[in-house]
Amino acid sequence: MKDRLIKRLQDQIKAIHTHKAAPAVPKEYLGMLEYKKENESRLIRTLILELKPRGVGVLMIPGLAAHLLFMCVRHADYLNDGNKLKSLMNGIISAIKEVITNQQESFEVLSFWLSNTYHFLNCLKQYSGDEEFMKHNTLRQNKNCLRNFDLSEHRQILSDLAINIYHQFISVMEDALFPMIIPGMLEHESLQGISSMKPTGFRKRSNSVYEDGGDHSGSEPFSVTDILQQLDASHTSMAQHGMEPQLQGQVIRQLFFLIGATSVNSILLRKDLCSCRKGMQIRCNISYLEEWLREKDLQSSCAMETLGPLSQVAWLLQVNKTTDEDAAEIKQRCSELSPVQIVKILNSYTPIDDFEKRVTPSFVRKVQALLQEREGSSQLMMDSQYRFQVTFPFCSSPQALELLQVPSNLRLGFVTRI
Repeated sequence: MKDRLIKRLQDQIKAIHTHKAAPAVPKEYLGMLEYKKENESRLIRTLILELKPRGVGVLMIPGLAAHLLFMCVRHADYLNDGNKLKSLMNGIISAIKEVITNQQESFEVLSFWLSNTYHFLNCLKQYSGDEEFMKHNTLRQNKNCLRNFDLSEHRQILSDLAINIYHQFISVMEDALFPMIIPGMLEHESLQGISSMKPTGFRKRSNSVYEDGGDHSGSEPFSVTDILQQLDASHTSMAQHGMEPQLQGQVIRQLFFLIGATSVNSILLRKDLCSCRKGMQIRCNISYLEEWLREKDLQSSCAMETLGPLSQVAWLLQVNKTTDEDAAEIKQRCSELSPVQIVKILNSYTPIDDFEKRVTPSFVRKVQALLQEREGSSQLMMDSQYRFQVTFPFCSSPQALELLQVPSNLRLGFVTRI
């Protein structure tokens, strides 16, 4: 009896040592976030109203806030809870409006929410179930499409909201850039030290006009380097916030247009800017802007095309202005300038040394005669406040919702990953 008991205990001990635990089956997530209805205001406060654009978790994943909000939308749709879904969508839209209204001068906040509103809009399209938006989806992404509700009306509201954010965003950047344009592009003499003017990298954040309010008193006059550094600050922030490259290109195109139009208007009003040397200086500065676009891989943005009139002004200031052939070439080459602009610059041309000659009235009349049949604007000044129409082309996201984890620093412990 005793031997049998000992044998049984020995067998049990052996079984304990030889037994291998069955591997844990990894939980398969559905790409949704669940929250209680009474926590809706807390969710919106955490993910929108109190979210900081510089948060570590926010910057790690482009459009993180948008994707987390959409995962909440998916769960409400999964439950077929129309009231919960409608309340959430209205709450999201209202909260974004509130943030933009309260911080309408904050470049970072506008950049962040322009990017996330665009990402959220893309999510609503990509997972809508519409075939035109599903072409680049994986099979799993197609399984994540909304099942019960059509949110096309909310998509239109979000699109209108994104347009408003975009225009406010442009206004803030234009206000920062505008004081630099005339001194940087036209007044600052960099030809004597071109090598020292070449930008060497990103501007420090603390020196950005967005940070210090644009106070430039008591310091050196603005140069083209300041313009390039401000463009750097804009581009870096947009990239950090995960803004789609196509949208970044539209922003930069608008800023380049402001640079070109403001510069042309100033030249038209100031004789001291109408000389061969200024034409050389402007051409040099335009080349810096062109190089900056290449470095940022933004050539497809059509930003350089907006500098066409300024490039032609720079050429006109440098070209010979004497013979019939010169007049014919001016007509051919200055296609983006109106006749009144060309004549104004010729009449304002002011030689600054003995090697240059003043443009004769007879030559101006020759050019006028050649330009008589040209159709187009008769305006002298360019409309520097003109805005290109912004578009939000659909961009499919490769982000797998079921793999997306909620960073702990967002303090969303009341939300459950499903």
